[in-house]
Amino acid sequence: MFHHLRQDINSIIERDPAARNAWEVLTCYPGLQAIVMHRWASWCWWHGAKWLGRFISYCARIVTGIEIHPGATIGRRVFIDHGFGVVIGETAEIGDDCTIYQGVTLGGTSLHTGAKRHPTLGRGVIIGAGAKVLGGFTVGDYAKVGSNAVLLKPVPPGATAVGNPAHIVQKDLLNAGANPFAAYGVTPNGDDPLSKALRSLIENAVKQEARIERLVATMRAAGLECQGVPECDKLNSDQLNKLVE
Repeated sequence: MFHHLRQDINSIIERDPAARNAWEVLTCYPGLQAIVMHRWASWCWWHGAKWLGRFISYCARIVTGIEIHPGATIGRRVFIDHGFGVVIGETAEIGDDCTIYQGVTLGGTSLHTGAKRHPTLGRGVIIGAGAKVLGGFTVGDYAKVGSNAVLLKPVPPGATAVGNPAHIVQKDLLNAGANPFAAYGVTPNGDDPLSKALRSLIENAVKQEARIERLVATMRAAGLECQGVPECDKLNSDQLNKLVE
């Protein structure tokens, strides 16, 4: 138990620049305390003392502000940063080295008792603050879920998902160089493909507008009048592009 605790403390120091030493992490980090108390609750739950497991979980919520069902499976070196408002459901599974920020919900969308209702997080997954991961699907190894995303479907390994409902914005290669730790699931230079598509449509509309103006000018120069065609406002591409940035 103490070996695992040392691993947890060291992993927090590695991922949080505000962590100064092991004593501070042990006494002042509710995420670590919630994990330790969850291990007690989980042991009781899986050894038949289910009420005691739920009671320990309840006490942990009062002390830390983090609610973890004793039936949830949590791996090694999981870091719940800040942690207030985190909710982890009964059938959730969290792999080793995951990072979960405040306000995250790993929730279920099914009412069937005994079914796999909550998500499975692979190794090294990062869930940003306020994100909601809802359903019994898998978030692949080293994937990232951006802050305040609402994730309702699986995420491939190494990918980044953002938005409501969440969609994939970036797929990374699964190696250490391509998957550095990204606080709050924010990936540098990760552009949204929906924004790219909208910008392309705006640029295409501006080009089409210019072609139509040249056609109308050519027809008028040839003595052909386009009667009954109302004048339209010109597109402001700069203003539209700012809306989709």
